[in-house]
Amino acid sequence: MLGARGTVGHKAALYRSNLACSLSQRVSARLAFPSARSGAGGSTFAGTQKFLRKSSVCDRAALLARAQPSDHVAVAEEAVQAAAKVTLKYFRSLLEVETKGDDSPVTVADREAEEAIRQVLRTNCPDHAILGEESGFDWPGQSGHAEYLWVIDPIDGTKSFITGKPLWGTLLALLHKGEPVLGIIDQPYTKERWVGVKGQPTTLNGKELRTKQTKELMAAYLYATSPHMFEEEPCKSAWERLRAGVKIPMYGCDCYAYGLLAAGHADLVAECDMKPYDYLAHVPIIQGAGGIITDWKGGSLKWQMLPSGVWLDTGMPGEVLAAANPELHASALEAMKFEPEGIDEDAMVSYGSVSGPGN
Repeated sequence: MLGARGTVGHKAALYRSNLACSLSQRVSARLAFPSARSGAGGSTFAGTQKFLRKSSVCDRAALLARAQPSDHVAVAEEAVQAAAKVTLKYFRSLLEVETKGDDSPVTVADREAEEAIRQVLRTNCPDHAILGEESGFDWPGQSGHAEYLWVIDPIDGTKSFITGKPLWGTLLALLHKGEPVLGIIDQPYTKERWVGVKGQPTTLNGKELRTKQTKELMAAYLYATSPHMFEEEPCKSAWERLRAGVKIPMYGCDCYAYGLLAAGHADLVAECDMKPYDYLAHVPIIQGAGGIITDWKGGSLKWQMLPSGVWLDTGMPGEVLAAANPELHASALEAMKFEPEGIDEDAMVSYGSVSGPGN
């Protein structure tokens, strides 16, 4: 996989070519029927050519809409590769650091890397919606409606990035009707890339992964990005109960911890106060390696929105628990006994297709 990274653009080109070939075959088959009915194949040639031209645009969009998660891997890899060119250029250089409204840092590297990803996605998946940490929503056309949603964190672990620690990464997730079906953790500095696709084994640089089989909580190695994320209730008490029950709690890996869990090196990751772009890419990666990833009540990590399309922050599953296997996951949930503060579930809607603000 390491040696093949330079071929990512070629893979994306093949992806587009394969769609075109499929389109040609399907349209050609369809055109055979009008000719047979008319009984005059030659006389219908001009009409079928016109039909082909009019149908090709519509059919290409239809093919893209019906594509399977694995059909988008080449495009996703091309996108994170484009971001890598940006992040490596800036990593361990003198950067001006700005502070966002939530007190988190941001740099020109974050913004340029996200834009590089967006350009690849807009070119290859024009009917898909995009959500990025730095630039927000991007809706296809004027519809404000999409069945597929890409979620981008251009640099997960910006604090690590600006202090020279190589445990940051680029996260890219693809959601279909709210469910994460494709996820990538890309660490260009260490040349490691985790790829997870729904229903397929997770890979690290092309090699299939399996999680550990640690069953006992007291034997588990636990990761979290920082102990400071657990300073407020109700997360504080739940975290302290979990931390007290494991063998060793450790901190400071950002997204890299999820990669370590998928690769069979860690047992648990627990975090809170997370945003969708912080965790959605991890879902197919952990699941495809044999692990379990949920919120702290055992619920699925999916996109949730208000009818207006505006985020309901208190309704987002910002608490994330990833475990190497179902038994360990159940033990961790039991230890945490997490009781979230009240959420107005009546305000939440089940996810069909992503709706843009005001739709």
